[in-house]
Amino acid sequence: MNFPTPPDKTIRLLQSIAFAAALLAFVICILVSVNYFQVKSSDPLNSPVMKSLIEKFKSNPDDEQLKAEIRELDLLARKAFFTNQWQIRTGGYLLLFSVLIVIICLKSAELMTVKIPVVPDAATDNFWDLRKINRKWVAYSGIFLVCVSLLFAFLTHNELGKTLNLTAKSVGVTSDSTLTQVENQITKTDSTSITDSTSLNSQDSTTLTQSMDGYPTQQEINANSPSFRGPGGNGTVFQRGFPTSWNGSSGKNIKWKTAIPLTGYNSPIVWNDKIFLSGASGTKREVYCFDLNSGKLLWQTVVDKISGSPATTPKVNGETGFAAPTLTTDGRRVYAIFANGDLIALDFEGKKVWAKNLGLPKNHYGHSSSLIMYRDLLIVQYDQSGNTNVMAFAGKTGEQVWKTSRDVKITWASPILVNTGKQMEVMLVAEPFVISYNPATGKELWRFNCISGEVGPSLAYADGVVYSVNDYSKLAAVQIGASPKLLWESDEYLSDIPSPVATAKYVFLPTSYGMMLCYDAKTGEKYWEKDFGTPTYASTMLVDGNVWQMDKKGIMHIFKADKTYTSVSEPALGEGSVCTPTFVGGKIIIRGDKNLYCIGK
Repeated sequence: MNFPTPPDKTIRLLQSIAFAAALLAFVICILVSVNYFQVKSSDPLNSPVMKSLIEKFKSNPDDEQLKAEIRELDLLARKAFFTNQWQIRTGGYLLLFSVLIVIICLKSAELMTVKIPVVPDAATDNFWDLRKINRKWVAYSGIFLVCVSLLFAFLTHNELGKTLNLTAKSVGVTSDSTLTQVENQITKTDSTSITDSTSLNSQDSTTLTQSMDGYPTQQEINANSPSFRGPGGNGTVFQRGFPTSWNGSSGKNIKWKTAIPLTGYNSPIVWNDKIFLSGASGTKREVYCFDLNSGKLLWQTVVDKISGSPATTPKVNGETGFAAPTLTTDGRRVYAIFANGDLIALDFEGKKVWAKNLGLPKNHYGHSSSLIMYRDLLIVQYDQSGNTNVMAFAGKTGEQVWKTSRDVKITWASPILVNTGKQMEVMLVAEPFVISYNPATGKELWRFNCISGEVGPSLAYADGVVYSVNDYSKLAAVQIGASPKLLWESDEYLSDIPSPVATAKYVFLPTSYGMMLCYDAKTGEKYWEKDFGTPTYASTMLVDGNVWQMDKKGIMHIFKADKTYTSVSEPALGEGSVCTPTFVGGKIIIRGDKNLYCIGK
């Protein structure tokens, strides 16, 4: 019986596929092995930076700022860990698949080849035995290489997992459930989106990576001061190494001071080596950029000729003025708003990118709610008489992305942006509610009725609790969530202008008449009260484990963030100030009544 002989090209094709698959398997084996030895030799989870932060944390476990820094590095390590896990799993599957292809193709080619037995002569009696032995060694070598590679893959996975858990437990910033959440999220993500702005650990992706759209990472934000009261507008500074002693009269630690052309009550914001603020009168509005290192005025841009801008100058209170809201920046553009409703975006050279008018603000003091950024969205709280709402505009174009109406009264407070551990939330306060929104969509997340009156102070947040306060109302501590609840409240001391600051243990409340109070954050027990003897309008800041409070005479009251009052120092600016100071890169930027100051060691 004659059997059809398959074409040689079919056999050659199978052999070529087998060769390509074998080459792929060999490359994967090498990569997995190299990856294993890289993980063993370099441990990103125990970098010098992380070790240094952990040592500091061990000596000061109550430092919320330090814990936040460790958490940021921890999240970056997690992303690297789970990306590596995904790569290892994918490599293992490809390796097994490649080996299977090699076996199938070679076996098929062998079965398709018609063999004519060759009878060996006496000199080659052991020919078939040697051939059989060679085949076994080739097979055993391949199996050994594959098994070693898979073992390295398992060890790499296990080594990273153990290191990650030990690092996390040493600082108490995460849990195994958090690991699972992150891993589940990444396994749903392809290799391209791993470097994109995908949400990881139910956190804002900006805490982990630079997005493709160019908005800043959380590390960039924390390294600068892009909004009122620092990153997120919450009064907490994540940097260290600021001087606690200076004297404006003698010039001690005063690096420079520069006159500001027009009056304004907004605080400076800083991005890299540029300081931004604004000034205005009844007829003129300007945005300024100063050099951080020299104090030189780099440019000033007149804000005018904006479509829809009202011809009538709004009536404002003398303590609010025409330029009360603090600017904000995304590190690409700077944004400002004025008392007449003019909203403008400028590039870092002072050129207008876009501008619009939001309508003449209707309130009896003047508009003062500061701006804040979420990713590439500019968020504007615009609670005016008969028209209360919060809006988001695209930073690049000024196009309105979302707008949410609010059933509240007029407010002069500013929004805060909070990472709750589950999601990002933008929180606003106005009579009678504290309300939280999704900053990406404007959808309301929760609300709580706890405040009344003409609200001026902004919120404070720490450890799952938000604190609201207003004069002739009460100080309220609200545990946030889908069903928020009141933890405690007090009406003994209240504030009508300066905003409080909080840690996981304490709440520090300033009053406009010069009192400072410290409360237990969870129970409301009052630990101490201190009368500084001078009114204060600036908000309280938490920096370097100390509380900083500027009074209207320009005296900075620096004291320990503790349950007992311990003064650190009380340096004088030599000029009055009602603006909240800005902290960045070891320098303190203070807007006085007439001049801009830079304080540094």
